Amino acid sequence: MLRSLRRAADRRRQVNGRYGWLFNPYTGDELVAIDCETTGLDPRTADLVSVAAVRIKDGRVLTSDALDLRLERPASLTGESIKVHGLRGIDLHGGVSLGDALERLLDFIGNRPLLGWCVDYDVAVINRQLRPLFGFDLPNATVDLAQAYRRRMRRTHPQVEPHLGFESVARALRVPLMQRHTALGDAVTTALMYVRLKQGALEAC
Repeated sequence: MLRSLRRAADRRRQVNGRYGWLFNPYTGDELVAIDCETTGLDPRTADLVSVAAVRIKDGRVLTSDALDLRLERPASLTGESIKVHGLRGIDLHGGVSLGDALERLLDFIGNRPLLGWCVDYDVAVINRQLRPLFGFDLPNATVDLAQAYRRRMRRTHPQVEPHLGFESVARALRVPLMQRHTALGDAVTTALMYVRLKQGALEAC
């Protein structure tokens, strides 16, 4: 309820702005798989290190047109958090500003539905950065792959308790792990898993 009220208020404020069109209902047939690498696991405090997005259309993952952004090193990123969260050196140097990254992300995803592994976390982290700079939260519909996989397993194999780890689901769907723990690799793997799930990979098991 609160999210719906906030979205309605955001729509009214943005109706004549540059991003007012993001609040229009999506009528196409694409999804966008997203993933974020962050400085922590709590969306209330985690900052973005990198973000990636890749489109899915007609059962194909359009990797040649993917978005892959590394951000400037957040001030909150300490040596201890680098070790705890296993961030790589390449993730911590160079990169674009937060504002530029969010602008490019909005232009890329548009008003398409967003697909992700535990997608609410990624959306919450993005929204915490997006609202102060742009004045709204992402209005996109979302599809959570972990939940979609659980529902499909209950329907096709009700006697089996599904293992819902990222790697376990990838193995079950026979999808290779693409550069695990990078934003682009995890976004592409998520997209491939979704395609396999929709193609009936579990029914064939």
